[in-house]
Amino acid sequence: MEFANFPYLSAILLSCVAGLLVILFIPEERKTQIRWVSAIFSAITLIFSVYLFFAYDKTQAGLQFVERYPWVDALGITYFNAADGFNLPMLLLTGIVFFTGVLTMWELEIRVKEFYALYFLLVTGVFGLFMSMDLFFIFIWYDVSLFPMYLLIAVWGTTRKEYGAMKLTLYLLAGSALILPAIIYLFVNSGLHTFDVTALMQAGTFTPFQQKFAFILLFIGFGILAAVWPLHTWSPVGHVAAPHAVSMVHAGVLMKIGAFGVLRVAIFLCPIGWQYWAQLMALLATVGIVYGTFVGLSQTDLKYVIGYSSVSHMGIVGLGLATVTVDGLNGAVFQMFAHGVMTALFFSSVGYIYDNTHTKIIGELGGLSRIMPIASSYFIVAALASMGIPCLASFWGELVVFISAFKTYPVAGALAVCALVISALFMLRVVQKTFYGPKNEQYTHLADVSLGLGLPRMILVFVLVLFGLYPALMFDMIETASTPFMNGLP
Repeated sequence: MEFANFPYLSAILLSCVAGLLVILFIPEERKTQIRWVSAIFSAITLIFSVYLFFAYDKTQAGLQFVERYPWVDALGITYFNAADGFNLPMLLLTGIVFFTGVLTMWELEIRVKEFYALYFLLVTGVFGLFMSMDLFFIFIWYDVSLFPMYLLIAVWGTTRKEYGAMKLTLYLLAGSALILPAIIYLFVNSGLHTFDVTALMQAGTFTPFQQKFAFILLFIGFGILAAVWPLHTWSPVGHVAAPHAVSMVHAGVLMKIGAFGVLRVAIFLCPIGWQYWAQLMALLATVGIVYGTFVGLSQTDLKYVIGYSSVSHMGIVGLGLATVTVDGLNGAVFQMFAHGVMTALFFSSVGYIYDNTHTKIIGELGGLSRIMPIASSYFIVAALASMGIPCLASFWGELVVFISAFKTYPVAGALAVCALVISALFMLRVVQKTFYGPKNEQYTHLADVSLGLGLPRMILVFVLVLFGLYPALMFDMIETASTPFMNGLP
């Protein structure tokens, strides 16, 4: 048994569980009390995740805040949580999106208790997966993070919500059906009788064939959740159908679970398989980048625009992982964080616009910057981040990935950059049509976002600017994990 001086990682999980239990015991009619309890407990998880990020000792590096407790000795299952340079950015991202999502749904009036209960359950699974270092628990947390999505979309969603919820669930369960046999395959063939990732990482544990076989199963399984082309079609539909906070978690965090699963499980345990399949990864990532850009050009719904933009930007993450370089890993993880914050801001902003105008159709909007200048500015900042404007966080992840891609796959790098330029031009056109031009007179009576309701968007803008101006805060963290890992490759 091994526990840190204070179990910060378990404290994050317990905060989510405690919040869930308290919400369940509050009478349904006390909606304001439920909102405040949700805000308080989500704020606690944010405080813990911020503390862990800045308390991590970069000079020592490696796994820190370790919590290890034998769970089922007969099967080699261990409750094993730890933090390193790869998962701390993801824990911070989850804390930020969780708290701002709770605030974004502050005006929800329909079945408030059930919504926040399911929302807390969803985020518990997300936190658990990011911090776990045991394959069994990684799989369990993966499924815990998926099951609430169906109800959250089917009950509180819009725009073909039943179809979107069912399609999302079936696709992600198909991914789960590939991940489980791959995990069992690795467990059995290791001969170590353990699900401990750090033990299974030891050189010589798996043969080259075993690594190549397991890697492709894990890559496809986790890649579905990361919206890897051509297995991405559930994602834009899910984005559009989901309620605002769920879209924030869906695009901001859940898609990162897929990419992080490829990194933590597939790449960590099957590095030979990673190198073997890298060119296929690069091909699929590049197609995803180009495809997401050009399909996004034809969209008329703001959420569909963001949805296909997310497919394209997650392709940048995949391209970074496919380079098999330190810079590629650094850029991919940074891009995961930056994209998560950016899409959370996108969907939070669209949420306020939709709640007031009751439409997401670009052609039905216009001149909103003169009606709701503050609310409009939040979307515009997210659009600028999507375009890769310097001084916003997204710029750095994309820059590092593209530099690494040009060195490793020049053609793929060139195509990705061209697609990004085209998407930037289109995003400018969306901003022009939605927020400038002639005003739609039926919206002139609408009030701008208040300070309280604007708080979640302000937090997200602050994070984008902070890591845009000081990217070393994130890169130095990621570097503590990426360089030792790459140096230890066979």
